[in-house]
Amino acid sequence: MSEMSTGLEILKKNPQPDPVVGVKVAGEVYDLHMTLPEGAKIEWVKSNSPEGVDIIRHSTAHILAQAVKALYPDVQVTIGPVIENGFYYDFVRKGGFKEEELKPIEDKMKEIIKSRLPIRREEWAISKAVEFFKNIGEHYKCEIIQDLVNKTGVDHVSVYWQGDFVDLCRGHHVQTTGHIPAIKLMSVAGAYWRGDEKNEMLARIYGTAFASRDDLLAYLKQIEEAKKRDHRRIGVDQQLFSFHPEAPAAPFFHPSGAFIYIQIQDYLRKLNRENGFEDVISPLVLSDELWKSSGHYEHYKENMYFTEIDERGFALKPMNCPGHCLIYGTHRHSYRELPIRLAEFGRVHRHERSGVTAGLFRVRSFVQDDAHIYCTDDQIESEIVRVLEMVRKFYTAFDFTYGVELSTRPEKRMGAEEVWDKAEQSLKNAIEKAGLPYKVNPGDGAFYGPKIDFHLKDSIGRTHQCGTIQLDFQMPSRFKLEYA
Repeated sequence: MSEMSTGLEILKKNPQPDPVVGVKVAGEVYDLHMTLPEGAKIEWVKSNSPEGVDIIRHSTAHILAQAVKALYPDVQVTIGPVIENGFYYDFVRKGGFKEEELKPIEDKMKEIIKSRLPIRREEWAISKAVEFFKNIGEHYKCEIIQDLVNKTGVDHVSVYWQGDFVDLCRGHHVQTTGHIPAIKLMSVAGAYWRGDEKNEMLARIYGTAFASRDDLLAYLKQIEEAKKRDHRRIGVDQQLFSFHPEAPAAPFFHPSGAFIYIQIQDYLRKLNRENGFEDVISPLVLSDELWKSSGHYEHYKENMYFTEIDERGFALKPMNCPGHCLIYGTHRHSYRELPIRLAEFGRVHRHERSGVTAGLFRVRSFVQDDAHIYCTDDQIESEIVRVLEMVRKFYTAFDFTYGVELSTRPEKRMGAEEVWDKAEQSLKNAIEKAGLPYKVNPGDGAFYGPKIDFHLKDSIGRTHQCGTIQLDFQMPSRFKLEYA
């Protein structure tokens, strides 16, 4: 490639036997409409690859928006991202959508797909984009453009045309609407604009798309199997737990459920003791000053519950870390004492949005089997290897299979880059010493440090992110924790 070209232009000169929906350059995915870096070495993104399926799903979200606008012209469109196993699109429509409206919308989508409308990308100046979307009554698009300008200072945005339908979008898209093999609209819901209860309630439609009809049918079968095994139904039927509006998204464990719960906790306590951990107990309510010291007030405030006592601000703890730091800091420690391993079954409260809570998988109040290890730099890797073995022992006791991910520095974080470099390398070395296969999950670490995430596979093949091992160089510094 001697000059700048789009992926589509290169594809026309180099036809591929398998369906191609994108291009990868130096690990970054471009769709076929985008201009590629000059002289770039390219890889084709096939439709059945993970990146290819994401492109198909993102394109299908825009076909959904086009279908809705064709059937309901007064509806405004907002955003339509790809999510795990599918996509959604949020619309401004009074009263929302009803389940029975999904079929005519899906039929319209299939009609658009059958029309094989060519997809075209254009770059517009900010002034042109704002004027265009304002004139067609898409006020949310104008707000999105203004936010982009404020955050990034861009002077152009990209739009994509499908026939006479145009949408603000950075990509990625297939060549034509005809390149969407299999789709299904799944459900409707309400969602606040930008996830804020103070904003307008939007109408959300969830859907999915796959690279083949067989893949779609297999997914739909998995959904049916999941319904049979839904723990929310089983838990009620077997009188294990219940939920009540008096404590939203916080489970009440009944005698049978509490019996199982306590047995698991007893097994974990034994495992902790065998590995040198000592039990501690920290308060549930701690002052604002503590959360400001720890960095949670700045980086996690929207997920916390606050109250006022004796004219002082307090918060229910969302984590146990600061309390353990206070325990460690009560007296001087010698290097001969290290590592110090503290463990707590600590009750925590987190203000999860009502739209994302789900049974026992995501709640607002739960108990963490939590521990903190205070150690020297040269003890880090051996301590992590020890915990990795504890994780293996616990999950295999319940016959779980699991995958390991190294989640690296997020965009919103605290601390120097060289500290993050050191922390990420330490975790990487420990995983490799333990001989575990893993993959890197860029940008998904905690705001205070990188982490190792464990993804458990359930009886029908779904994965759930469960335990984590986090390496935190920020907290000891903020709390001035030392050893002699």
